[in-house]
Amino acid sequence: MLIKGEIHWTTGSTFTYFWPTLFIFPVAVFFHWLYFSILQRRGVGVLVPGGVLLIVALVCQIAMLFDNWDMMWPGFLLAPAAGLFELYWFGNRNKWLLIPINILTVLSVLFFAVFSIGSLLGSLAGGQPIIAAVLVIAGCLMMFVRKGKAM
Repeated sequence: MLIKGEIHWTTGSTFTYFWPTLFIFPVAVFFHWLYFSILQRRGVGVLVPGGVLLIVALVCQIAMLFDNWDMMWPGFLLAPAAGLFELYWFGNRNKWLLIPINILTVLSVLFFAVFSIGSLLGSLAGGQPIIAAVLVIAGCLMMFVRKGKAM
């Protein structure tokens, strides 16, 4: 709230900016506490929703504080990967779980990179297609320069 310059600390502003920490994060911590304390590491399945909710709470909290939902949405792809990774790590290490974990993680990182770079280039050029034209021309030049050296 200090970053946005909002000085008034009210109940409404607290719920507006910190609802992920107040409502989602405690449920994620509950699932982890349930596995590590109550179930004494026997019910590894409760870590899947715990890991998913933990990442969702983190993504939503960052997006609420910095108002960047357009760049944070790939974190929702990372959430099931985190839950499945906890199942893999604390479970019986089933190697087949690594396939969806890796696919979801790579997609999330790829979308984070694409949307972050796209947003950065869009803000630098003011939304003009000049940067796109420069990148296309640079790509063409790289193809011809490479082709010329190979001959």
